[in-house]
Amino acid sequence: MRICGFSFVRNGVALDYPFLESLSSLLPLCDEIVVAVGKSGDATLAQIRRLKSRKIRVILTAWDDSLRTGGSVLAQQTDIALDAAKGDWAFYLQADEVIHEREVPEIRKTLESHLSDRSVEGILFPYYHFYGSYDFVGVSRRWYRNEVRCIRPGIGIRSWRDAQGFRLNGRKLRVKPVRAHIYHYGWVRPPELQQRKQVSFHKLWHPDEWLEQNVGDAKEFDYRGGGRLERFVRTHPRVMQKRVLGQTWRFVYDPKKQGVSVRERGLEWVESWTGWRIGEYRNYTLI
Repeated sequence: MRICGFSFVRNGVALDYPFLESLSSLLPLCDEIVVAVGKSGDATLAQIRRLKSRKIRVILTAWDDSLRTGGSVLAQQTDIALDAAKGDWAFYLQADEVIHEREVPEIRKTLESHLSDRSVEGILFPYYHFYGSYDFVGVSRRWYRNEVRCIRPGIGIRSWRDAQGFRLNGRKLRVKPVRAHIYHYGWVRPPELQQRKQVSFHKLWHPDEWLEQNVGDAKEFDYRGGGRLERFVRTHPRVMQKRVLGQTWRFVYDPKKQGVSVRERGLEWVESWTGWRIGEYRNYTLI
């Protein structure tokens, strides 16, 4: 069984993405990792090359900054890396996502168990969405609970919309679940760097006028608004330990200051009692 990882990144250093940790977490699992590296104004490419892994294959790309609708450039860059991925499975991580070394055996076992069943087009992973600090995860309706992160390469699967998931000829993938998590660190940065990242991110979605009205010129990101959080009591991946121990900013979670509407509270009450998340977005079909 051959597993090829794939990812993309641009300005990973300037925007404080844990892209090196992300790639490093894939090394024990994958036979090769293809990463599309966009032309950057920082040392992103140099740092990837300093990993000195023969498994990592870099594709240099140039982003089309005119694509400012729905994050479509993210899907474009994902597909560039996906098209170069060769193997039985293609494992996708974005530059702020990491897998835990403890769960690599479970991932490999799941991939092996479905290897010969071609009706399985992808593998569905549950998520830990860290918010504000490494000590809290988002658990409200504002956070997606699962997403497809391993797919069959070479059968026509494409990145969907803003690259959160995938589709095949426009339809949802048929997938099986795995008991291993994706650790998502996209909302854990010093407030000033998180604000910089927000500006950069929203430029992939909206025109400058929208940015002026909705993002503004604040120097620091306001972490109020993450919805309901829970304290994370498990361990982080080993590759993230330096970042976890090096957190320099103070994050205080106040449930009363999360801007939760009455409607959202009602829907979360239903979910807490029944396990049913009404209206949950699912870009996949479980089989």
